[in-house]
Amino acid sequence: MLQQVTKSEFMDKLLQEGYDYKRPRRGDIRTGIVLSVGPTGAVLDLGLKRDGIVSATDLQRLGQETAAGIQVGDKMPAFILKAEGRDGNIPISLHRARMAQDWLEAQELLDNEEIWEGEVTDYNKGGLVVPFGKVRGFVPASQIDRFPRRLKPEEKKRRLAEIVGQRLPLKVIEVNRRRRRLIFSERAGRRIWRRKQRQRLLNELCEGDVMQGTVSTLCNFGAFVDLGGADGLVHISELSWGRIRHPREVVRVGEEVNVYVLRLDRERNRIALSLKRLQPDPWTLVDEKYEVGQLVEGVVTKVVRFGAFVEIEPGLEGLLHVSEFADIAPRDPHDLLKEGDRLLVRIIRIQGWRRRMGLSLRQVSEAEWEAWVARSEGPAQEKRSEAAEDIETDEIEPAEDATASGQCEQSEASVDHTSTAEPEEEMAAAQIGESRENTTYLVSKGFWASFVEKG
Repeated sequence: MLQQVTKSEFMDKLLQEGYDYKRPRRGDIRTGIVLSVGPTGAVLDLGLKRDGIVSATDLQRLGQETAAGIQVGDKMPAFILKAEGRDGNIPISLHRARMAQDWLEAQELLDNEEIWEGEVTDYNKGGLVVPFGKVRGFVPASQIDRFPRRLKPEEKKRRLAEIVGQRLPLKVIEVNRRRRRLIFSERAGRRIWRRKQRQRLLNELCEGDVMQGTVSTLCNFGAFVDLGGADGLVHISELSWGRIRHPREVVRVGEEVNVYVLRLDRERNRIALSLKRLQPDPWTLVDEKYEVGQLVEGVVTKVVRFGAFVEIEPGLEGLLHVSEFADIAPRDPHDLLKEGDRLLVRIIRIQGWRRRMGLSLRQVSEAEWEAWVARSEGPAQEKRSEAAEDIETDEIEPAEDATASGQCEQSEASVDHTSTAEPEEEMAAAQIGESRENTTYLVSKGFWASFVEKG
């Protein structure tokens, strides 16, 4: 009775195994163990009633290095070509299994919106070729980051050829196994990569850190600096202690700079940087470099109704109040000064802790003005004389009267500051000085006299 029960259980087990047995179908991917491998192919144990047979042609498609690395006992995915071959065994393909696995991984990347880094191996007129395992991936030119559009064919071909060999962060945007289409986008990949890098930097950075970066973009309100995948903004007010009109006066695209982390806005994912904070503030040294009563040279940076601001050095401006123009204040400072004019002024007040400096023009004596004019105008006069020698002009005979003398001075673009001129001659010299183009020096005795007179 015990023997009959044992046979019954044995038969039930065989029947159960028969029901559990899943017949292989074309397109299935099974994991097998390599039983043998050689020049004629390979044999794999798939855990089925028949072994899987890999042809020599299929091994060649894997590539010489991959095929040579297959060893007995290795576990490998196999693609079922037929449920049963002529000899009863199962034809399988390792190459097709690799490709199928690549398609599955590509679909997973698409579903999870993950970034994959691939190497560009070739290009055509439409874009870049990037292999994804055994699958041929493609990056259209429209999906290449910062790739100009509407290029001429030759220029487009040259730019695409320059990218071959580079590794790019890519995002899968289309997977169509039936049509064998695997499309990548570098633009989307870069966008996600930068977002992750920005988040990483925001978590790692602290206010007050000093970082090295590369200037990536210039705009009217500042410069963007790439800190290694994430851009921070250096506002135009943080580029220099001095007054500037555009960031190009301080930095250029592609330049490597050290920046100071000014503020971090983790909620808005923004990084505020500064260049000038790594340079000494000129106001902290003003008491050491300057003193009340000292004569200094400066450039007018702004003219307002109550006076003018004069820059002594980058980042150090003083106020030339309208009451310090002359003994009698002019009605409108714009009548006498404009932005860019270079002046000799005297320091009358220094308040470093308030970042203020008072300047005076009326306390500069005529002798001091003329001496400064001679020093300032000397190099400019030499350059004008050299330029005048290169131009063929008729010789101008000297005239005895003051009018002819003024015309001669205008043709030579110079004024004799050592002669004692009459009031009429001084006014003529002032008109000459005011008519010069592109001048930034208020450097004639005539101007000084007319300045006092206007005041």
